[in-house]
Amino acid sequence: MRDKKINKTALIIVFITAFISCTNLEENVLDESLTGTGQAEIVSGSIAPVYGGFRQVWLHTRNFGLQEIASDEAILPFRGGRDWFDGGKFIAVHQHLMTPSNSLVGDTWNDISSSISEAVIAIDRLKPEVASGNTRAQDALYEMIAAKAYLNLLMLDNWGLVFKKESPNELSEILRAQQAVDYLETELLSIVELINNNNGKGRFSKDAVKALLARIYLNAAVYRNPYGTPDFTATDMDKVIQYTNDIISGTYALSPEYFELFNDSNDTNSEIIFSLDQRGVLESEHGRWAYWSISGDLVPRPEFPNTRGTDAAALTPDFYQTWVDAYGSVDPAVADARFFQENTIIPENLRNLSGINPTNDSENFFCVEAKSFQINRGILRNTIWGPRRDASGSILTCPDGKIRIYPVINRRTTGANLAYVDHTLNIDFSDAGSLHNTGYRFSKYQFSNTAPNCCAFSSVDIVLLRLGEIYLMRAEAKLRKGDNAGALADVNTLRTSRNARPSQTPAPLNVINLDILFRESGFELYWEGLRRTYQIRFGKYEDSWTGKDDSDVNKRLFPIPQRAIDGSSNQPGFLVQNPGY
Repeated sequence: MRDKKINKTALIIVFITAFISCTNLEENVLDESLTGTGQAEIVSGSIAPVYGGFRQVWLHTRNFGLQEIASDEAILPFRGGRDWFDGGKFIAVHQHLMTPSNSLVGDTWNDISSSISEAVIAIDRLKPEVASGNTRAQDALYEMIAAKAYLNLLMLDNWGLVFKKESPNELSEILRAQQAVDYLETELLSIVELINNNNGKGRFSKDAVKALLARIYLNAAVYRNPYGTPDFTATDMDKVIQYTNDIISGTYALSPEYFELFNDSNDTNSEIIFSLDQRGVLESEHGRWAYWSISGDLVPRPEFPNTRGTDAAALTPDFYQTWVDAYGSVDPAVADARFFQENTIIPENLRNLSGINPTNDSENFFCVEAKSFQINRGILRNTIWGPRRDASGSILTCPDGKIRIYPVINRRTTGANLAYVDHTLNIDFSDAGSLHNTGYRFSKYQFSNTAPNCCAFSSVDIVLLRLGEIYLMRAEAKLRKGDNAGALADVNTLRTSRNARPSQTPAPLNVINLDILFRESGFELYWEGLRRTYQIRFGKYEDSWTGKDDSDVNKRLFPIPQRAIDGSSNQPGFLVQNPGY
């Protein structure tokens, strides 16, 4: 443990950043490269809490959920009148009617601000190590500067402010608008040519810093004027193109199989630039992005009968409609490999369920090896298939020991009148629209082969920066500069790269404009926590969609939690609530 002196200033920081705790040098290490002894242990012990804290920031009930549910991509009603109400926080965020007491907003603030404090502490520890000649500390110091900037970028995106803070014992300076952009730019530029590029995808690198710079320049017009019409300058767009060019000309490659980006083995995927490394097989790892949306009646890993989904967030019908609008009479599952990957191959003689129901389907199954079973990926619609438990909770098996795969029974909603799980398009906040089966589901991340239950032990790295986004950023910068041909080429390179299943490879587009590019960003980046930012930048965030009619531009930023404002009340004017709350 490291003791910290707590004075009046430090107490303010405690409230502003949730709290600054003593940091255990034996903190769980997710990244396999964060190991060592002696001087190396000082380094890993300093940076592990920061990298490890990202898993909390990106929980489904923290920043991931906040981004998804606030957008037109996902909706989470009060399931069956008993699940996922949680004080109405998800409904309020979706409707853009959140208040400063909303716990989804408040918990996300706490985790991001606490992680900023951890990064500041790590920087404070590493600086004297660098001065004393610890060469490993130098690279780690650059990484922590990048981490602090990344976390502050999340703060800027969510609340329109950043915390400028160089020492644990000093009061943060709050910066907004142009000052915030300048500060983050300066921090990242100070390390972009110095930081190591060879520490693996689970740690900040030169290319990750370049990607963050591209994100900042692309969104700088929004950050400078969060409530007005963005002015996308040629200077900013040129910088986006500069940094994305650098990354695209490097060693990364677009993944032919789109869903391999989100599989157990994705730590070696050549498209990923930066991810939350989860290969340590620790109980604190999580597969929430995998399990949060899928049915609670589905057993995705039959070798672990306790694995399940949780019937939470689903696609809005509006987001699904963007796929329909793009492909017309062709099913998007046929037209685009990013929409669907069929892994549960149902024999033709079992596909027609006419006259079949849970009371007469005892022989309507097929057999597979437990460890080879994989649920379908992408967007799940209509009736789903999976393992079935007997009365004792054991998975039903075939005579040869394989497991039986049946249509999944909806036990969460249908009660005594059993029916199959049928994911319907329509979902809303009405009683009928919020039943457990309603809404098409996100199944983008693989349910890990190391996950023995709903949420822990996932070996799937959480992807935070990847080459697909880089192509989209460059295309957007080109388009905003009037280079339609260049933008179209980038988008078509991205679309046609997903060619592992040739019959589903998206065809190249013939034309491009901002609306088409926005639509394409949804197809490529859905369920990655980016939709809200894109909606704001493309002028779509005040639109209406299922369950949401609010058009107040003030809702582009979330309310600063009241508990944070109250905690800084002995410093008048330190935290000022965002307009509209």
